[in-house]
Amino acid sequence: MRYLMLQSSGREAGNTTRALAMVETMLRAEAESRGEPLEVETLQLAQMDLRPCRGCRICFNNGETACPLKDDLLSIKTRMKAADGIVLAGPVYVHDVNGVMKNWIDRMAHVCHRPEFAGKSALLVATTGGTSVKHAVRTMEVALWTWGFRTVGRVGLVTGANMRAEEMMRRHSAVILRGARRLFQDVAQKKKLKPSFLSLMVFRIQQSGWGKSAPGSMDFAYWNDKGWLDTRSCSYFFPHKASPIKVAAARAAGAVTAAFIA
Repeated sequence: MRYLMLQSSGREAGNTTRALAMVETMLRAEAESRGEPLEVETLQLAQMDLRPCRGCRICFNNGETACPLKDDLLSIKTRMKAADGIVLAGPVYVHDVNGVMKNWIDRMAHVCHRPEFAGKSALLVATTGGTSVKHAVRTMEVALWTWGFRTVGRVGLVTGANMRAEEMMRRHSAVILRGARRLFQDVAQKKKLKPSFLSLMVFRIQQSGWGKSAPGSMDFAYWNDKGWLDTRSCSYFFPHKASPIKVAAARAAGAVTAAFIA
């Protein structure tokens, strides 16, 4: 199994780094107990070349490889695709994700149109000195949900300015262990997401929208190649076990909504 940890803190030995070290330790313990091979890679987004999005829409219209910002974004995406599960982590700045995390999410905006990570598993980790982590976790979760990820755990840690490693272990090991275990089990068992009503409805709206887009567009080509535009046989990004009644109701609601926003 291969895991990728993406963290946005600029502090190399800060709270987020210590929390991720604990996640990795617990993932390795789970793998060892099951005799599973394990690879873990950590990327410090703050140390990578990720330039601010210009809003030029070239990634939407011509594909992300045509982006004029020739930096590390595509390399990060390649690593994400190769991973079975990811851990997305960062500190809370002014009640939300920090600028490094937000810029990375902005640069990944094309994936909102072309969900390349449908079915992959993710664990979210947020550290805060004393304020709530809810808004930051929500920002990360909504982005990953739009890109197709299944969020299997959310770990929010109140750590103060700089919590020592032994203190973090004493206070937060239980919640970190639960999150790491959920991620490991989800990947190991290759669970498929049981889409919520909202997810199924939004998929139906997207089907309608991308189906009406220009046939030569990147979005139309991507959705068409995946077979996602077939409204008769495709109800989600991948086969799932949602009840037929929920699927039918969600798709009906999605069709009606799509008609109003077309």
